[in-house]
Order: sequence, then C-alpha cells, then structure tokens
Amino acid sequence: MSKIVAPPPFLKSAAKAAAKPIEVVKERSMLLQKQMLGDLFHDLTTAKDTGRKVVYTFVPGNLSELILAFDMLPVYPEINALQWGMRKKSGSLIRDAEKYGYSEDVCTYVKCDVGMFLNGNIGPTGEKLPPPDLLLLSYTGCFTFLKWFENLQKLYPGVPTAMLHTPYAADGVITEDMVKYMVRQLEEDVIPKMEMVSGKKFNPEKLSKHLEYAVESEDWIVKMFDLTKQVPSPIDAYFAGVYYIGPINAGFRGAESAVEYYHQLYLEVAERAAQGRPPVTPEGELEEERFRLVVEGPPNWTHFREFWKLFYDMGAVVVASSYTKVGGYFDGGFRHDPDNPLESLARYCMGCYTNISLPERVNMLEKFITDYKADGFLINSIKSCNSFSAGQLLIMRELEQRLGVPVSFIESDLVDPRYFSYANIKNRLDSFFQMMDQRKQVGGRHQFGQRPHDSASSQKRSLLLPVLQQEAMV
Repeated sequence: MSKIVAPPPFLKSAAKAAAKPIEVVKERSMLLQKQMLGDLFHDLTTAKDTGRKVVYTFVPGNLSELILAFDMLPVYPEINALQWGMRKKSGSLIRDAEKYGYSEDVCTYVKCDVGMFLNGNIGPTGEKLPPPDLLLLSYTGCFTFLKWFENLQKLYPGVPTAMLHTPYAADGVITEDMVKYMVRQLEEDVIPKMEMVSGKKFNPEKLSKHLEYAVESEDWIVKMFDLTKQVPSPIDAYFAGVYYIGPINAGFRGAESAVEYYHQLYLEVAERAAQGRPPVTPEGELEEERFRLVVEGPPNWTHFREFWKLFYDMGAVVVASSYTKVGGYFDGGFRHDPDNPLESLARYCMGCYTNISLPERVNMLEKFITDYKADGFLINSIKSCNSFSAGQLLIMRELEQRLGVPVSFIESDLVDPRYFSYANIKNRLDSFFQMMDQRKQVGGRHQFGQRPHDSASSQKRSLLLPVLQQEAMV
C-alpha cells in the first residue's frame, strides 16, 4: 500500500520541453478496476458454494466498510441497472416490470431491478446473481429507496431487513444528537442483524482498519478530481468521472485494493495534467478545450457514448459534477475516522448529496463553478429520479442570478431508452454552446461570477428563499 504524498508540481514549461509524451497502451488503473469488479462478480456467483453472505444495499450512504468488516458481499441494484443500460438491454427489463404492474413514472432503476428478478436475476455480466441474505437500507434522502425495499421484501420473503434512518441535514449542520441517533440504530439494529446473518461477531478493530483504507482512497479521489482546475483539464469529471467512482460505489471504498486503484489513477491523471494534455474520450483525445462546464444530475446510460460525443464535438469538458459525489462528498473535507468508526459512518451518511437541502446544493455548485473556472452550468434532469430532479429549475435560476453564468436545461432518463431524444438534446446543447461562445467573444472567459465567495452560508441561503417562497415550496 502506497504512502500518501503531496501532488507533483505542474511545470508546463518542463512538460513542453519533453521530447515525447509518455505513451500508455493500456492504463494500469483500467486493468485494476476491471480485475476488481470481475473478482466481485465471480465471488457473487460462487457465494452459495463458498458460504459467503450477500447484502443488497444502495450507493448513497452505503456502509461498505461495515459490510467488509463482516466479510459479506454487496449487491447494488442501481449499478446493475446502469450496466444493463450501457449494454442497451434495460428497455426490455423495464417493459417487463411495467407489464407486472409498475407505473411509467416509477424510477427506472427500480423497474430494471424488478425486470431482472422476473427474468431469473441474471446480472449484467450474464451470470446469475445470488438472492440476498440481508436487505440493508441506509436511507439518505431518496424516498424511492423506502418503497424499493418494500418491494424487495415481497420479492425475497423472509429475508432479514435492517434500516438505518438518516436525519435530514436541512441547514447543513450535523448535531451530536443526530449522530447519537444513528449510532444507536447501528448498535441496536444494523450490527446485530449483520452478526446474525454472517455468523460473526462485530470486530471494531477490523472496521477501523477498513476505515483507514477508506481515508486513503478518499484522499486520492479528492486530489484526482482537483486536477480539473487546470486548463486544459486532464479529464472529464462527468463522463469519465462516473467510471472513476465505480469502485467506491461498488463496495470497495474500505478495501486495500481501492487504495492501490485510486493511487494509480491519480498518478496517471497527474501525468496528463503535467503534460498539459486534454481528456481522452471514446472518440479520441480532445483536440481543444473550448468550454468548461459544471453539470448537475446523473447521465443517461442507454445512450452514454452518443451523449458524451455531443460534448466532444463542441470541445466541451465537464470540470465538476454533482453526480460524482452521490456515493460520498469528500471535497468539503470529510474523511472517515478510524478512531470513531460508528460516529464516522453516521456523519458520512448525513453528508451525502441526496441528503442535503436545495440551498446547500446551490452553495456547493456555486463553489464548483467559481473554483473550477467554468464557462457554463448545465442540468440533465432525469424524468424518473425525483431525488435529483426536484428543484433543479430553482437551482439553475439561483446560480444564474448569483453568478450571471450561462445556464441550460436538458431532459432524459437513467436507463429507459424511450426518454432519450437525441434531436431535442442536441438542439438545446447547440443553443447553450452558442450562448457561451458569444459570451466569450464579448467579454472573454470568466467574466461572470466575480462576486467574492466569502459570504456566510446563511446569507447565501437567503438569496434562494424568495424563489422557494414564490414556488410555494416553503
């Protein structure tokens, strides 16, 4: 395991002076991630033979370190659904769930998961996934998760269920009473059920060790995404970013293998940054960074490459996104604490993006726009995802008012191909890029958003209050 070191300096003059850039045929981080995920699915398909217990749980507020401490295997239904979407096979699963009785308005992750169950619970790799030994719901702000778990209880009758209820941090303040409330749930409900299912006693020292690994991974993740502040950005923090966060969202955050992966990934991205190279995309290396964007909302998985190419063709790079924080927001300084393991898990859950209020989301996105020198702000509103789409127009309006930044709004869905309209999205994006291009021609880059970012959080929230009142949300 590598010791955490300070980032290397970015000496562009030195990079330009180099005779040839280092050519990498296959980046080591890609091989590491492929091996990690391949091993996980192999362990899942052989779980019955090896006697390992399986936990079905969700990405936001996931307790991966606790699952690892009990040597259990996680299954994340959202990840299965998005992988089916990227393979362009989610549509038939969704239709099967609708025939079974699910409404068109239900989250398409849910319907893809139900459709997978109806078709023999075959996972996206083509291998049958084992049924759960434990349903673990760490509730962090998305009400759909509650109803989803009710349905999982019906699909898998008799399976023990543990729920960790997370208080809503409306003003961004996590109190000690809130932490104690969550720790009590862990001690009295979650951990006893994990002991019962796994047949193992809870080992606080083992949990603390996994939290040490989590801290190292979180350090590397933050340092890697921080490199997009450079111009040109070495990576796309949205389209490539969702690939990079795969291991922490698939249950590896507290594993030693994740430390190795994120350390290697950081070194590769830092090398690109030092050489002043733009992002690599499925279409090849971006020739010129023309626009820098901050994006709110999940991507569309069924047309992922076509979606990315729309940005590539215009020279647009996403330098920060909210979706890459859905499995944990570490940019603000939070790290898991091995010395206070259960309290640390509680604070992590309460700080998840899906558990923070609209004003706090606006503050976060405003900081992204200013710190990463973005030229525009874009929302991809997901038809069936209320936890993201609710209030997004208010977020857009508030950021436009505060910063004068060009903004735009497009609509698609997670894994339902019926709600991706290439022509409509392209028309909106063309107008958005034209607006940013005109702004740059008139005033140059970064002429908006000159307000100092040092006002108190409460003052910033007050700017959004009249909008909320106008929309009858308060």
